Amino acid sequence: MTSTSVHTPRLADAPALSLGEVTLTVADLARSTRYYRAVIGLRVLEEAAGYAVLGAETPLVELYEEPGAAPAHSGHAGLYHLAILLPSRADLGRFISHLIAEQRHIQGASDHLVSEAIYLQDPDGHGVEVYADRDAASWSWQSGQVSMDTQAADIAGIVGAAAGTDTAWRGMPARAVMGHVHLQVSDLNVARDFYSGLLGLNVVADLSQHGALFLSQGGYHHHFGLNVWQSRGGAAAQSGEAQLLRVQVDLPQDELELLRTRLILAGLELAGYGEQAAPHGFTVADPFGNLLRFGLKS
Repeated sequence: MTSTSVHTPRLADAPALSLGEVTLTVADLARSTRYYRAVIGLRVLEEAAGYAVLGAETPLVELYEEPGAAPAHSGHAGLYHLAILLPSRADLGRFISHLIAEQRHIQGASDHLVSEAIYLQDPDGHGVEVYADRDAASWSWQSGQVSMDTQAADIAGIVGAAAGTDTAWRGMPARAVMGHVHLQVSDLNVARDFYSGLLGLNVVADLSQHGALFLSQGGYHHHFGLNVWQSRGGAAAQSGEAQLLRVQVDLPQDELELLRTRLILAGLELAGYGEQAAPHGFTVADPFGNLLRFGLKS
């Protein structure tokens, strides 16, 4: 695929894109459901044999059981982490207090200047970030690039942000949403051509010299992260391993139809889904086998 970024229209400047549920395969549905309820604080919104949807007010994680699946392979293209955005720093403080009280293991805690985040890993090796944004007025932008870093999180300060409020953790707040999704890819230049050149997202933090790109729409610090830290030159996720099935991406009707037309003209194969989504909704694979399901933003 050749680069089209110079000629491709950007998505609208006004915030329009939103992310929905991230769909994963897991080896043991009961085990994964317990994890996302007890540790992450999600509620079961829908379930059937071999299938469950969990979320807060809206769906955030969709799970399909593949009995005996091997853990997600860190060297394959796929999910690096899904990232659940909390409404406030105080909410993040309550979440951290819950993890401490339950003596839950975490993988890291970082201050990214634009946000503060806790990193975990589910039983199948899928990465999970739970974070809160700093005030957007404090984000530093220069020439269309936002300043981000990875520094040690101020855990005491975050926990302290909940002081004087109701400090009890009662599960994921109702207004929690999927803030961004970070993917592993095998080639960063090819990824740039697809996500910026074809989809029309803006590269807002070009850290390609460090193996990563961050892209967004509407002035957010990032809706998608892409990296080759462990997956450079790697294969797509393989049958028999826990993996990402798809990411839900929602756009207003006019943006969705323009994108659909652009992708068809570029020769990509689109699959429709759902009676309510047709003829607007479609699913498309990125060059690494990661599926994006585009639908109408409500």
